[in-house]
Amino acid sequence: MNIILLGPPGAGKGTQARHLVETRGMVQLSTGDMLREAKDSGTEMGQRVAEVMARGELVTDEIVIGLIREKLEQGAQGGFIFDGFPRTLAQADALSNLLSEMDETLDAVIEMQVDDEALVARISARSTCGSCGEVYNDITKPIPADGKCSNCGGTEFKRRADDNEESLKTRLMEYYKKTSPLIGYYYAKGDLSRVNGLGEIKSVQAAIAKVLDA
Repeated sequence: MNIILLGPPGAGKGTQARHLVETRGMVQLSTGDMLREAKDSGTEMGQRVAEVMARGELVTDEIVIGLIREKLEQGAQGGFIFDGFPRTLAQADALSNLLSEMDETLDAVIEMQVDDEALVARISARSTCGSCGEVYNDITKPIPADGKCSNCGGTEFKRRADDNEESLKTRLMEYYKKTSPLIGYYYAKGDLSRVNGLGEIKSVQAAIAKVLDA
């Protein structure tokens, strides 16, 4: 099963993707992770990525599709989660063509819907464990009173520099300009399902499971 998680920054896509990896054996394809991995791999594609990044340029859609092709060729028992790709209609077309060429299907596109004001409030209160990446929130899931991560016992917590109201509003505007047209694109194809991204983590997990099991 191959799926796309759509939603603005902070909607919880990473948290939900981790859960699907752990429970369904899926492989999360994060554009950023793939680029870093390729840059250090020493392969021909990796050298292309390293050169582009060294020049401070944006990696082309062609390169990203090439990296996704490599991952699809390796296969995954539970299928793939596309996280952070596609971001534009051109990328959506390119991904559709690649999947078709490799005799793969796109089984679900899940939009994690959020209320912008609530999202900004939630993310401004967000911090992560420096050791394992577990996400905490001052309001909904505070750091344990003993100062230790409940997942790994780590004691260092970080806040992203751009997790502030002004930066978040800029990131949201960028998302709505570039990525929200994908919602209409996948709706027209009959692939789109929607879940409430601001619910409790377990409620969101259950809503996503319902879509995937349908």
